[in-house]
Amino acid sequence: MKYVSTRGSAPVLEFGDVLLAGLATDGGLYVPDEWPAQPELGFDASYADWATALMAPYVAPSLSRDELSAMVTEAYATFAHPDVCPVRPIDDGLWLLELFWGPTIAFKDVALQLVGRLFDHELTKRGERATIVVATSGDTGSAAIEACRGRANLDIVVLHPAGRVSDVQRRQMTTVDEPNVHNVAVDGTFDDCQEAVKAMFADVAFREAVGLSAMNSINWARVMAQTVYYATSARTVGAGDPVGFSVPTGNFGNVFAGWVARRTGTPISQLVVASNSNDILPRWLASGVMETRGVHPTISPSMDIQVSSNVERLLFELYDRNPSLLADRMAEFKDEGTVATGDTRLATVTEVFDGVAFDDEAIRAEIRRTYEATGEVLDPHTAVGVAAARASRRDPDVPVICLATAHPAKFPDAVESAIGIRPELPEHLADLLERTERFDALPPGPGRHPGLRPHRHGPLRSRHPVQEGHPSG
Repeated sequence: MKYVSTRGSAPVLEFGDVLLAGLATDGGLYVPDEWPAQPELGFDASYADWATALMAPYVAPSLSRDELSAMVTEAYATFAHPDVCPVRPIDDGLWLLELFWGPTIAFKDVALQLVGRLFDHELTKRGERATIVVATSGDTGSAAIEACRGRANLDIVVLHPAGRVSDVQRRQMTTVDEPNVHNVAVDGTFDDCQEAVKAMFADVAFREAVGLSAMNSINWARVMAQTVYYATSARTVGAGDPVGFSVPTGNFGNVFAGWVARRTGTPISQLVVASNSNDILPRWLASGVMETRGVHPTISPSMDIQVSSNVERLLFELYDRNPSLLADRMAEFKDEGTVATGDTRLATVTEVFDGVAFDDEAIRAEIRRTYEATGEVLDPHTAVGVAAARASRRDPDVPVICLATAHPAKFPDAVESAIGIRPELPEHLADLLERTERFDALPPGPGRHPGLRPHRHGPLRSRHPVQEGHPSG
């Protein structure tokens, strides 16, 4: 398998190089040069069996099937449920795909527990060290830290928007006391964090000096690993017949993984892009114009995003893989904050995608409605997905699988405000709110690096004094 950049000027690479590169050197995102057909497995196949079979074509020849299988088995042994990503019914024709059984109780674990091992394997093979830099709207940061903590070949630097993630999300990042873990609270939004990461990747000298790489969904390995649970849950629920999915959506990586699953053989009839008040994607699906507006803080903070990076991968397909045309559109979007994709291309998207957005009050109402009807406690992101499924379901005879992207205890304030019940953290996180926090602070500003300097023979060191406590104080 070879990989090409969406913008056409970066080198064509194999999987191992794409894994370590993260963002392409031309600013584009890597995608496979072809989409392999999914294999057929029996109904008794385990999640690890499916993961190995589905991902094997993407990693060859960088990894053998046996090497991949060993890492997959080890990664998913960290999950608390034997099915890894179990699916179960919650309402007439609606199902929950529970993606929160990993160590940080959010769906990012599904990909990152594997990706951390892939990085370690590839760097060990090359005798190299890398610095992972991550912009997070809440869940990616803690999952990436958990995947990297204590690994000899990796430093990890995580940028989160100060005061714009839940206390649990923040503390899952800032209470990890490992010499290779560095947290940065950015005075701004997730988009500011993401822009800083892109600026670091654009600084070639800095990028090479620290061996910069990424675990955000700009890294193809993240998307690749997330395609698996679409295939397994569709098989369980639909038994070969079409199903729909409703996906709480921020950076578009998760729902794009659903598109990849559909493109390669999973019978998916509908993908619902479920958003909160930061509704750039539903507006685009309704009008064909992608236009940024201000980011609004909400009770579903992981979706408080206006620039959804992974849309670029979908647009690359819509523009018939024409990298120069795609690069022009992305430059226009960056410069003007708006871009029109055209009616014909929009019609292709809306054949499968629907978009719907909900404000905080509607999200609380869905948490309350689902709890009163079923006894199920939803986190606010999952509630957006369930509400979107109810609102956008095209065919009552086609089941819709709603992605439960986080454990409700990650957002206890939002849940308590909706149903008067404060969900408890799992046992391994029970003392989280009592642990000491460690992070650096960074003021906003275009192109700012997060105050770190490279050490070629050891981990990165912070230039700023470590702060303890809340980012705002």
